[in-house]
Order: sequence, then C-alpha cells, then structure tokens
Amino acid sequence: MRKIALFIATSLDGYIAKPNDDLSFLKLVEKEGEDYGYAEFTDTIDTLIVGRRTYDYVLKEIGPSHYDNGQRDVYVITRTERPQVGRTFFYTGDIAELVKRLKSEEGKNIYCDGGAEVINELLKHDLIDELIISVIPVLLGNGTRLFKDGRPEQTLEFITVKTFETGLTQLHYKRKE
Repeated sequence: MRKIALFIATSLDGYIAKPNDDLSFLKLVEKEGEDYGYAEFTDTIDTLIVGRRTYDYVLKEIGPSHYDNGQRDVYVITRTERPQVGRTFFYTGDIAELVKRLKSEEGKNIYCDGGAEVINELLKHDLIDELIISVIPVLLGNGTRLFKDGRPEQTLEFITVKTFETGLTQLHYKRKE
C-alpha cells in the first residue's frame, strides 16, 4: 500500500506561515545548491496533495511546473469547483476518502505539502504515515500553526534527524504501527 508523507518546514515555535500566509521566513535558510533532501524525497512520489491557498502561493511565487511537472498527479483540495488543468485536479470532496482511494491504488508514495487545514484533517483520520519536518531557527510568535488542537494523540517512531549549516534541523518520523 502507498504511503502518504508530509514534507514541510516550520518555525521553531510551530508556525508554517506568518500572518497573511507570509512564507518569507523560509528565505532565512536558503542556500545555493541546498534543497534539504527535497529532490530525493520527490523522486519517491507520484501524487501530491495540497491545499488551495498553498497551491495558489506556489503558483504565484514559483510557477505551475513546481507541482505539475507532467510526472505526477496533483490534487488541490478546495471548496470551489474548477476544471482539471493537465494532471492537476481540483478536489472538493471528502479528503479522507480521496486519500484512502489513492493509498489503495498502484504507484509511488503520496506527498502532502500542506496547508495546515489539509494536514490536520489527515491527522484527524490517522492518514499520514511519515512526517519530515524541517525546523527553521526562528521564533515567529504568530501565524498559521502546523498542528492544530482537537486531533487524536498519535505515537510516532523516530527515523532520523539531520542538521545543516544554515541552522535548519530536519526531523523524520513515521507513524508507529
């Protein structure tokens, strides 16, 4: 069965964005030639799930090919129906049902790129198998929390921790079976 993995960055105090969906704090650890394992990670996936606000931000800042590179399916979780664009599907249904269906299909693993609403909905249904969380050395004090209250407790198994000279620390856990 396919697995779904979260690969995301957060501030030390647990925010994935500053107020107004501002991701500028990620620039603190940008370094020429360093992708923090992103390319290696994306080689293991062929499907991506992302919230509409995160999708729109990446579209504006990086461009559509960041997600839809012709090699994978992209499911944008949204409340507004939109027509499919290439291999990008705008999904308005039950996210838990979508993930259960995708996990049962043949293929590589599935990547959840956020945002917080999508992540926490998947956590509520115990659907995230691996968490790769990059901690940026900054305290933001406010913004969008990675983990929201009101989800069940989950025990994780430690896989590895990597440190980088930029101060970024990357934690890798999997769901304890």
